[in-house]
Amino acid sequence: MESRKQIAFSVLDLAPVAEGSTPADALRNSLELAQQTEKFGYTRYWVAEHHNIISVASAATSIIIGYIAQGTKSIRVGSGGIMLPNHSPLIVSEQFGTLAALYPGRIDLGLGRAPGTDQVTAAELRYDRMRAAQDFPNEVRKIQQYFSPENSKAAVRSVLSEGADVPVWILGSSTDSAYLAAELGLPYAFASHFAPQQLIPAINIYRQNFKPSAQLEEPYVIVGSQVVAAETDDEAEYLASTMRRSFLGIVTGRRELMQPPTHDLGYENWGIIKDRIDLMLACSLIGGRKRIKRELQQILGHTSANEIIVSSHIYDQQKRVDSYRIFSELVQNL
Repeated sequence: MESRKQIAFSVLDLAPVAEGSTPADALRNSLELAQQTEKFGYTRYWVAEHHNIISVASAATSIIIGYIAQGTKSIRVGSGGIMLPNHSPLIVSEQFGTLAALYPGRIDLGLGRAPGTDQVTAAELRYDRMRAAQDFPNEVRKIQQYFSPENSKAAVRSVLSEGADVPVWILGSSTDSAYLAAELGLPYAFASHFAPQQLIPAINIYRQNFKPSAQLEEPYVIVGSQVVAAETDDEAEYLASTMRRSFLGIVTGRRELMQPPTHDLGYENWGIIKDRIDLMLACSLIGGRKRIKRELQQILGHTSANEIIVSSHIYDQQKRVDSYRIFSELVQNL
């Protein structure tokens, strides 16, 4: 195989809450993971915004970003993402301007338009959320305005944001956000770690329509993947039973705390639900070193991604850290 340019690799974290532990334990585990992945050479550590889910502790995303940044030294820390229609653009700008002042040159602002929760909860997050979701492009532009030095002359200011070095990213799981990222000349991260169906069309649209901007001269694509890496394929499949059970909860609406792995998941008896989950996990990498490396090369060959961001949904904290370590070794030796 031809040698390829070095691919950047990053972490996507939901601060999962495991059976038998607390949300506080989950947040401490996230900090430990960030510290370890920084040593492993990961580029960035992104935290995803979710609400009203008992197994996810990353609801107050900007607070967790500050916690992670304070406990690390060099890894970039950001949102993967802030679900912008849940929030006022001014508040988001003030929060991330403050983070940039505290941790200069290390903060990313990834923006998405999905609620990160159910519709009832979404309505509680922001009374005009539906209007804001439809107005997502303009909401993104408002944030760009608050971060511009020129906004110092405006009637409404986010003082700490003005001129701050906080790259804005557009996140998406369909083609809609690809057009927006291209139009605004922003880097684009696709949520193929759970919704890979439109990955290739979306990144093609993004690249074909990209307009250079002050932030970015050429298209930049991050591809998401669920990764369960272990020393053997059998061990990885065993550890991945936790992830598959979590996806079962997503599909059926029966949420639960992150469960320990099992050799008897009964996955093969889930019928049509199995097909749906398999589709959601189509970009997942589960296995020992040889399998992960082979399938990773396939993903990179199909997407020409600039970066891959991975989430390892593993019950045991040490096995989770090991998965990120093994993956980092593989990427750095492609």
